[in-house]
Amino acid sequence: MKLTVIDTPGFGDHINNENCWQPIMKFINDQYEKYLQEEVNINRKKRIPDTRVHCCLYFIPATGHSLRPLDIEFMKRLSKVVNIVPVIAKADTLTLEERVYFKQRITADLLSNGIDVYPQKEFDEDAEDRLVNEKFRVSGSALAPSPGTRLPAPWRGCWGSVENTTHCEFAYLRDLLIRTHMQNIKDITSSIHFEAYRVRRLSESHGAVANGVEEKEPEAQEM
Repeated sequence: MKLTVIDTPGFGDHINNENCWQPIMKFINDQYEKYLQEEVNINRKKRIPDTRVHCCLYFIPATGHSLRPLDIEFMKRLSKVVNIVPVIAKADTLTLEERVYFKQRITADLLSNGIDVYPQKEFDEDAEDRLVNEKFRVSGSALAPSPGTRLPAPWRGCWGSVENTTHCEFAYLRDLLIRTHMQNIKDITSSIHFEAYRVRRLSESHGAVANGVEEKEPEAQEM
């Protein structure tokens, strides 16, 4: 398996974050364009190199409140071109009660803003899909406090290995991406997101050709 991970350092860190998602959208569409050009090539390769972005992990700051306007705007736009999986980053900074509440707020914000995240409702057919449809929480620390350290009651039980699914869903996230749903993610990219881009581009090309051809009146033929 060949897996490519693309990082976007500095996203949303500027004072003015207006249109900060555009470089990411451009990159995704550029990969679609590259694949499309290979596809329509007369002498195309037997196996087209696939550099398309199949999944976007969107890390949500663990504020414990709700999605920021930037989070909503980004996911609203990107969900139309790529599979988005929301992840609560550094979830170990929240108490167990705060995590539950934060997940509920995120779900409500996504629904009220019409944002589809992976897996979409139409693919949510069994218990396994319903589980992965939850927002993942990934801990920022994999180390427990020193022996003898006393923690406030709400924080007890929040520490340990990232493989421990009682407080960190990294294992679920890993399985979703490279085990149970990897092929499904790729299929949705091809059949929905890339297909929408392909139809739009071919329609634009057809429209450009039609506008560039001057229509001529048919000439009368002598009988």
